[in-house]
Amino acid sequence: MGSYQACLSVLFFLLCGLFALRQSFGIRTDANETAHLSVNASEASGWKIPETLFGLFFEEINHAGAGGLWAELVSNRGFEAGGPNVPSNIDPWSVIGEESSLIVSTDRSSCFSRNKVALRMDVLCDMEGVKTCPARGVGIYNPGFWGMNIERGKTYKVVFYITSQDSVNISVSFASSDGSQILATANIIASASVVSNWTKQEVLLKATGTNPNSRLQLTTTRKGVIWFDQVSAMPLDTYMGHGFRKELVEMLASLKPRFLRFPGGCFVEGEWLRNAFRWRETIGPWEERPGHFGDVWMYWTDDGLGYFEFLQLSEDLGALPIWVFNNGISHNDQVNPATVLPFVQEALDGIEFARGDPGSKWGSLRAAMGHPEPFDLKHVAIGNEDCWKSNYKGNYLKFYNAINKTYPDIKIITNCDGSSGPLDHPADLYDFHVYTSANNMFSMAHQFDHTPRTGSKPKAFVSEYAVTGSDAGSGSLLAALGEAGFLIGLERNSDIIDMASYAPLFVNSNDRRWSPDAIVFNSWQQYGTPSYWMQQFFAESSGATILSSTLQASSPNSLIASAITWKNTNDNNNYIRVKIVNFGGNTVNLKISVNGLDPNSIRLFGSTKTVLTSKYVMDENSFREPKKVVPIQSLFKNIGENMDVVLAPHSFTSIDLLKKPYNPVITQVSDVKASV
Repeated sequence: MGSYQACLSVLFFLLCGLFALRQSFGIRTDANETAHLSVNASEASGWKIPETLFGLFFEEINHAGAGGLWAELVSNRGFEAGGPNVPSNIDPWSVIGEESSLIVSTDRSSCFSRNKVALRMDVLCDMEGVKTCPARGVGIYNPGFWGMNIERGKTYKVVFYITSQDSVNISVSFASSDGSQILATANIIASASVVSNWTKQEVLLKATGTNPNSRLQLTTTRKGVIWFDQVSAMPLDTYMGHGFRKELVEMLASLKPRFLRFPGGCFVEGEWLRNAFRWRETIGPWEERPGHFGDVWMYWTDDGLGYFEFLQLSEDLGALPIWVFNNGISHNDQVNPATVLPFVQEALDGIEFARGDPGSKWGSLRAAMGHPEPFDLKHVAIGNEDCWKSNYKGNYLKFYNAINKTYPDIKIITNCDGSSGPLDHPADLYDFHVYTSANNMFSMAHQFDHTPRTGSKPKAFVSEYAVTGSDAGSGSLLAALGEAGFLIGLERNSDIIDMASYAPLFVNSNDRRWSPDAIVFNSWQQYGTPSYWMQQFFAESSGATILSSTLQASSPNSLIASAITWKNTNDNNNYIRVKIVNFGGNTVNLKISVNGLDPNSIRLFGSTKTVLTSKYVMDENSFREPKKVVPIQSLFKNIGENMDVVLAPHSFTSIDLLKKPYNPVITQVSDVKASV
């Protein structure tokens, strides 16, 4: 090779290296593109978006509920996680003291018929004598779900059941992870006659210190044999007093969800039917719930967050409940239509529990749990991702016919995709799930553009969507932008789409079974990923009016936009909201023309611009930087029928134009007779 060619080769590789660096570090070019968005502000040109369009999907995955949304601090509170046989695995419970002072075992002596395992504690030391106990006593402790968050000044209710043939003196305390720091403590003293049978003990502990990595301790310095069962610790300060972790539900509430789909997902199916979520086992007093092993995501749940609590959470959020139930099919086994009737009856009973009169069999149980009024259950989904299973269609029809006959107003959701062709069975909605790359997700904004609008075809429920894979990371800006483009597409096709929800909703950072997720938390912290903040842009869309708009761009494949009108219930003002996703790497000079408005109908003050972007497209939020990628709002001053907006590369921009109320001037004319 000659020297000239060698120089060219070196130059070529240098240029490639610079390009790679630019890509890696998110360096942007100065090239600007142009686009024009024309919006017809006349509401007659658009249509009403369904009231239910955007909501939430909760699945018990990533310890989203157990150790997350449900505020119970104790993990494996009934010692049942090892199964019904003894000796049982009592993890994460641990022993305080040496074997010479204490022997801990399990037996089947519990007073609860559906969870018979109890913990037996043989205390071999005493306050005095040959074998004295350590000053702090011996006993057991529970670290909760990777540490209990105990906060100074807050009060916690500790409940447990106890029995012994001897008098007891039990110290109940919250302590640091090594037990050296006591944050709250109380003693329970009872004579043998009081505790000779199983007795419920309850104590309120007010914390004098703060530690996010605390544990609950039950200790004693008195010799004897003590049995414990059903140990619970809950903060008194929960969302609406209903047992939900306050700060996590507040993050959900800020999305203004119109529905809540629950409790799964694969969690509903189970790897095997014996481990599927069954609603009857999750209601009634928490102490009597047997709990179950979620064999899809491989952890135990005490089912404190059960069917009743999901209905309650929906009501607390002002969202419609959408109950997904098992249709006799798991990942590995299934019943056939000839023997599925017990599952059908279970579904009917579950609907009666939610909606039945307080005098009905199952409605009376709901009333006994403190909710005499029926819940507003109007949607049910028959199974999850089961359409391809051999028995699904046959089973589905059994459920559909029984539910439709008894509850004709309930909308029934099939697992089968009806977006590409007509269904061969009746349904009110069909389920549509999509997990893909950011590029594919953005391009799927047009997924429903050519879906036929005629006939009685059921509408779509996009109940699970998310960008996954390498470009999603643990929740990147790129993922959020791909999803934002997809949601604008759903918004523009909302005449045939009723509902949509992101998945998964939560992840405990100590047990990440799926990535990415909308909200990340541990025992004491939480933050939203860019995908969570992206959903904030659509919080006002449900029930709004979509306006006709046309986008012309020099790079049309990297831009998408929509426009809606909506009313802010906080200030009673009306707004036009224009949303634009710039999925490309170049700045875009966008001209927005708003037609069909009355003269001077947009206020010069009060309009805002909100932008979600970051320096690098793969930027993520974290506990260290929880707001690295969040929407930034500013006043929008460039008001008029024609507006110029600069769209940053890789950005999601929303502009709220505050509309003035239209008060036409009316000239009164006197009724004067014309003279001739």
